[in-house]
This record gives sequence, C-alpha cells and structure tokens, in this order.
Amino acid sequence: MKATDSILLNTRTKVPVPLTRMGFGGAPLGNLYRKISEEDAQAALQGAYDAGIRYFDTAPQYGLGISEGRFGVAINRFGDPDVRLSTKIGRLLVDCAPEEVTPEAFVDVPQKQIVFDYTYDGVMRSFEASKARLGFDKIDILLVHDVDVFSHGSQDVSDAKVRELFDGGGYRALSELREAGEVAAIGAGVNEWEVCEKLLGLGDFDGFLLAGRYTLLEQEALTSFLPLCVERDVGIILGGPYNSGILATGAVPGAKYNYEDAPEPILDRVRKIQAVCDAHDTKLIAAALQFVLGHPAVKTVIPGAVNGQEVAANVALLETQIPDGLWSDLRSEGLIRADAPLPSDAAPS
Repeated sequence: MKATDSILLNTRTKVPVPLTRMGFGGAPLGNLYRKISEEDAQAALQGAYDAGIRYFDTAPQYGLGISEGRFGVAINRFGDPDVRLSTKIGRLLVDCAPEEVTPEAFVDVPQKQIVFDYTYDGVMRSFEASKARLGFDKIDILLVHDVDVFSHGSQDVSDAKVRELFDGGGYRALSELREAGEVAAIGAGVNEWEVCEKLLGLGDFDGFLLAGRYTLLEQEALTSFLPLCVERDVGIILGGPYNSGILATGAVPGAKYNYEDAPEPILDRVRKIQAVCDAHDTKLIAAALQFVLGHPAVKTVIPGAVNGQEVAANVALLETQIPDGLWSDLRSEGLIRADAPLPSDAAPS
C-alpha cells in the first residue's frame, strides 16, 4: 500500500488528501467490549504502519479518549508526514462522578461523561481537546460524529442534532477550520447513508465515514446517495465492512448483525453468499472486505484490529486474489444488486 493509493478531495480547494486503500479503524483500541493492553494497542498501530497503512481514524468516544491517546503516541513515534488522521466532533468529554461515567460499549475508561454538542463552541472545544489528547496539531479530516437515528434513537432527535449543527454554528466552525487550513477536509462519521444525503443537501462536505451501510449484505445506498457522491467528488471512508461481525464469522450461532444477534433472513442470505464464496474457494471475509472497494466513491476501508496479528490478517485479506466469477455469480443469483460496481472493474483512484 502507498499513501497515494486513493484520494479524498477537498471539494472547495480541490486539494487532494491522499489515503491508503486500507486504513485503521480506532474503536477497538478504545477498549471496545474488552480491555486492550497498551502493548497490544501499540503493536497493532505499529503493525499497520509497517504494512504500509497511512490512514488512521479515531474519535473522542472510543474509550472516552483512550483511542486518541494511543494514536497520538504511535503517530508521534512514526514521525511520518504521509500519515493521515481523522477524528470526530459532537461528543465532549467532561469530568463527572463515578456513577455518571458513560462507558457505552467501552470498558476500563476514564472518569468522563459524554455530552453531545454540535454547536460552534462545541466543535471548537472538541477539536482543541482532541489535539491535546493526541499530543499534536495535525488532524487531516474532521468528522461530525453520529447525527443519525441509530445513535440518537429517533428521527426527530436526529433531525434536531442536524439543525443544531447548522443553526448552532457547528458547520460554520468546521468550515472555518477548513478555510484556515487547520484541517484538510470535513465530513461526517455515521451509521446511516440517509443522514449523509441530508447533510450533502445542507452543506459542502468533502467525505463521509459510512459504517455498515454499503456492504456485501446491503447496497441500498446505491439508489441515490452513492451516485450523488460520485457526481460531487465526495469520498467515502467505509467502516463496518462486516456488518458488525456476520460477514467475518459467517452465519454461525450468535452471529452479529448491527451489533445484535442476526435475524433469520440475514442468516439465510449470508449462507447463500457463503455458498458462492465456497464454490470459488474464497473466504467470505475476504470477499466482504474487497467488495466495498469496487465502488468508485469508496476511497478506503477501515477494519479494526487489537494486535499485530489481526493487522496482518486484514492486510492478507485485502491482498487475497478473488476470482472474477465470484462477483458475477453473486450478481446473477441476486445476492448483490445488479448496479453494484464490481471489484474486478475497479481501478485505484
């Protein structure tokens, strides 16, 4: 992998932000579901760098600052100007009583509480706090975090958060940071493509980190959102390529889809996809990872890892040779949409 594998474009200045086709997703290093040792965390980050990965994504939410701190240690150690980093705004971390800590799915976290704030002041405070945790000023991509229904529980609350972003000055703050060269690109990191499309209608965003909504299992984003991204030169950072687990594990008992036990219709569809993969002697997880990169709007995919071995496994999956016939068989059997671009047709952007 090279830093120029792919390009996220600043849509105002047309200045490119080079990315590697695979990045590193930082949620697991915030002690997601289980505590990760500092040794393993740094080995994962070093392994990613040694494998040629130059794009790293994190957020204040991930371990209430733990992930950002670990990324800062590693990136300062790398000392490489080709490294690109994204982090997020929208969740301020404030001191609190022990019983008020907001761990969500993260364990062994600092004594902090999350306060959602998408206002001008909230964006600026979050940006400065992230720089302090990282230990440096260089943040390349700044993303609005989780203004979606998935995170806030209802369409009404999601809509209110989007209004706060624009009416409360958060978008103005992002634009000022981009205009001043404090960040190279702005966007949003969310779990739903619909809110991305809404944001594109309201502001000038350079890219989106879309988690789990364009995968080997689901391609509804092809209907309107992804064509709009291609039309406007808006890049997609693809998170959650395994739909939170099932495309990595297969349809095994307890397989997870959207962070819950997969329902039977999803299990059945995955079994059918698995059968095609088996017929072509290809791992389901490799097909899932590479499928998303077939779309021209997708600039990078960011699976997570908690140690050096998992990083090496991710790189091997990306480099696996997949027969063209696998994609055409999935299409002919109606297991992927007919209009889904195939990896066999894609060239690095």
